[in-house]
Amino acid sequence: MKTGVAGQETATNRIHIKGGRVVNDDQSVEADVYIEEGVVKGVGKDILVPGGARIIDARGKLVIPGGIDPNTHFEIESNGVTSVDDFYKGTKAALVGGTTLTIDCVLPEKDESLAEAYEKWRQKADGKVVSDYSLHVAVTWWGEKVKDDMALLAKEKGVNSFLVFLAYKDKYQLSDSELYEFFTHCRELGVLAMVHAENGDLVAEMTKKMLGMGIRGPEGHVLSRPEELESEAAQRAIAIANRVNCPIYITRVMSTSAGDVIAAARKRGNVVYGEPTAAGLGTDGSHCWDKNWKVAAAHVTDPPLRPDPSTPDHLMDLLANGDLQIVGSDNRTFSTNQKAVGKDDFSKIPCGVNGVEDRMSVIWERGVVSGKMDENRFVAVTSTNAAKIFNMYPKKGRIAEGSDADVIIWDPEAARTISARTHHQAVDFNVFEGLTCRGVPLYTICQGKVVCEDSGSVVHVTQGAGSWVPRDRRCDHVFKRIHAREKLRVPKPVEREPYDGTVADAEPEEPLKVAQPSKLTMEEVTTSTGARDLHKSGFTLAERGIRDLRKSGFSLSGEQVDDNVPRRTGQRITKPPGGSSSIIF
Repeated sequence: MKTGVAGQETATNRIHIKGGRVVNDDQSVEADVYIEEGVVKGVGKDILVPGGARIIDARGKLVIPGGIDPNTHFEIESNGVTSVDDFYKGTKAALVGGTTLTIDCVLPEKDESLAEAYEKWRQKADGKVVSDYSLHVAVTWWGEKVKDDMALLAKEKGVNSFLVFLAYKDKYQLSDSELYEFFTHCRELGVLAMVHAENGDLVAEMTKKMLGMGIRGPEGHVLSRPEELESEAAQRAIAIANRVNCPIYITRVMSTSAGDVIAAARKRGNVVYGEPTAAGLGTDGSHCWDKNWKVAAAHVTDPPLRPDPSTPDHLMDLLANGDLQIVGSDNRTFSTNQKAVGKDDFSKIPCGVNGVEDRMSVIWERGVVSGKMDENRFVAVTSTNAAKIFNMYPKKGRIAEGSDADVIIWDPEAARTISARTHHQAVDFNVFEGLTCRGVPLYTICQGKVVCEDSGSVVHVTQGAGSWVPRDRRCDHVFKRIHAREKLRVPKPVEREPYDGTVADAEPEEPLKVAQPSKLTMEEVTTSTGARDLHKSGFTLAERGIRDLRKSGFSLSGEQVDDNVPRRTGQRITKPPGGSSSIIF
């Protein structure tokens, strides 16, 4: 692989793409594309192009918008180790795969300022990224300081999406009441609420159960997080968000049932978006039972890949039909020796898989080649929908005059076989190992420069050359229906004539009086009140010499409650209820 510097002959400021088929989410047309100074200047068959432009022959190829990956985690820490793909290696691999913009996630520690964590992420990324990037910010705790930081980030720093966790008990998980406040605050700020949906309380209990049963390998991770815990959390989050009229985005949709929950909510009119992952669409969780621990651990992520082999097809159907909207990679890569931190306890295995480089090819193979979606829907789920939902459209996610020059020359017929030996990521394993994909990016143009060509065998990038992309809040694509419903859903009192009838005299309720235990002795109670009033005396049944029939007399030690009462070998009952008898009991 060759690596050059942006600004060389292979990355001129003027590019003329000739003879290709320009594919946007809504239409495909045969047209040339002219790029100058990082902007698309013209799209059409007879556009005027000044001399000196680099000409790229795109005959028989597709010219599509650069991919947008809405879910990456570069340089993330987990269980004491840091992921191997940093912002340089991760964004470089993204460009090779046809993705020109990534949205990473700031993950503050509990009680850490969101604003300070955001600044740390910017410092980590700005000097390393080779493509455009933006950030979500996770809300890992709740309080007035968090609300203030969210407002600051939304109004002044260009952050319009915040992620909350229903998982990770005692670490990042918020309660339902906190979730209600979070959604309310998001709606008021005009930002998108994102949710990692898993029932953290039950995951914690199931984890203890699996470990207690002696299940300590990677399969325990899947068994401790069954898919109903994902779908239940998704349903709960959607219901709470709907109560406060807040748009919601469910990230990492990994199961059939969670996908169906989102599809059903959208049919009811809820403003909800769903994001499956490349791994969830391209492989499954059966690998977590592999006899090779390395293979099994490499597939550990959360929510887990599902062992049901029909899950990827079902999620792809939902994606193709519009019930799910965007594909993310959820790229969190840990090497084998890092995963081995949890070799004796699956709950300590750092969660995450690769995907930022292979996302677009996997979706083309599983979605377009299979006939489930067409080329326009492919552009929508890999680029345009993310640009619309996160308020970057039409500068991003579209090829049109005035759009940013993030363009891919896509060869729909070329094929490549995915392997860790040839990928550009730093991780030593690839969950798509051996998968042959038709659909390959021949050229990647980012910021108006050719950064990858010859299917990634030649890469021209400069560390730190990427740009931060701020995003405005109150995105029309997300909030139009929210604003309309806000006016309709304001509760109003019923106008009625005042009641002028009689009103009953209601006795004020007296507080319950708790009877105090009697200070009398048993003999005094029996003499003064009679045995029939013993129950009023405050003595327990045992103190009155009576067995409590509501309690078991059985004890593991063999001791009984009436062991101190002398026993007879037999007793004749002469007048039992129902008539006399001569039977000895």
